[in-house]
Amino acid sequence: MNFSSRKIEQAVEEISRLPGIGKKTALRLALHLLRRPSVQTEALSAALLDLRINTTFCTQCHTISDTEICGICSSVKRDKSIVCVVEDVRDVMAIENTGGYGGVYHVLGGLISPMDGVGPGDLTIDNLLEKLATGEVSEVVFALNTTMEGDTTNFYLYRKVKDFDLKLTTIARGIAVGDELEFADEVTLGRSIQHRIPYEQSLPK
Repeated sequence: MNFSSRKIEQAVEEISRLPGIGKKTALRLALHLLRRPSVQTEALSAALLDLRINTTFCTQCHTISDTEICGICSSVKRDKSIVCVVEDVRDVMAIENTGGYGGVYHVLGGLISPMDGVGPGDLTIDNLLEKLATGEVSEVVFALNTTMEGDTTNFYLYRKVKDFDLKLTTIARGIAVGDELEFADEVTLGRSIQHRIPYEQSLPK
């Protein structure tokens, strides 16, 4: 791709590093920004810089947050005895959008995937076990994607926590096998959360 400006080339190069954005799309976005009033581009730059510098991870559930403890964990309206285990912040947002869950979360930060070099030690599993050891949690909801990596991680967690005095549940299979939670419609995901089943029932016979 030939560019008439080195500055456009640099912008396209950086924008195309974003997932799902190729060079042509990056060029359209760069030219769009160039045509807009400079105040809009400056606002976008400031928002991205603020995002990078000032966001942190909740010390209790590990979701992305503006503060040390996120709004969900600090809310007096949430049932702290129910912990929903998810892969990342996108799943928290997807479940929250259903309005059908009143507990708190634990974000693993990924899924076990030996092919990608991701093992249990790369996730926040130890923090989850410490949380459960306090005895303040009565139910753990496994809400990981219904993929091979998700099922592998679910089973690993199950083996780690099955001896705790806990109710272990998983989302009902209104979510098709292989689907990711963030792409499920809100009604289906909401029903899957509300009608969760004992995890043991989801294991292969």
